[in-house]
Amino acid sequence: MDLPGLTQLLLDALPLMLQGAAWTLLLAVASVFCGAIVGTAVAITRLAKVPVVSQLATLYVSAMRGTPLLVQLFVIYFGLPSIGIQFDPISAGILGLSLNVGAYLSETIRGSINGVEHGQWNAARSLGLTQAQTLRYIIGPQALRLAVPSLSNSLISLIKDTSLVSVIAVGELMLATKEVIATTFQPFPLYLAAAAIYWAMSASFETLQKKLETRLNRSYLR
Repeated sequence: MDLPGLTQLLLDALPLMLQGAAWTLLLAVASVFCGAIVGTAVAITRLAKVPVVSQLATLYVSAMRGTPLLVQLFVIYFGLPSIGIQFDPISAGILGLSLNVGAYLSETIRGSINGVEHGQWNAARSLGLTQAQTLRYIIGPQALRLAVPSLSNSLISLIKDTSLVSVIAVGELMLATKEVIATTFQPFPLYLAAAAIYWAMSASFETLQKKLETRLNRSYLR
């Protein structure tokens, strides 16, 4: 294909691919938000060592980290309807991604909380603060500073993992690219264009991560 033809191909494909990229961002941001809530709850539960609940949380983390995300999506979208639980593709995609990333985030958050000097818990207790107050006002902000790099890496990985939800008919970037290829029969340039869009989104979040790290470190040093 000559250069003018390639340029026209990409220009024609760009609107549909950008629409898919928008869905990719929506899936990634929604999933990392929900996953952060799940991960925080699981991390705190495991640190508190609540009987039974803590063991269930550990089992959840092991199951999510020990099985492929693709299998988890299949179980949610194709398996659960057999027992009367059904989700539309978008909901199934967000649920699967959230549960998966939540397991990884729980380990990040748990490690960050453990990374804060234990003496600060004792100091807060001596001031009359409850455990919840200590976690919210003293330990939490410091743990967040430690967790930002790993949390950002999880978001960037999640952007790429959204390509897997194309198997359950979610119209994100990869499915949009496949649809264009089905009509143009030009896989090489279109897959390269999709890779470039994924790279651009990841690079944007890398930049935000660095700015956030700098801001948190500056606030901590004051």
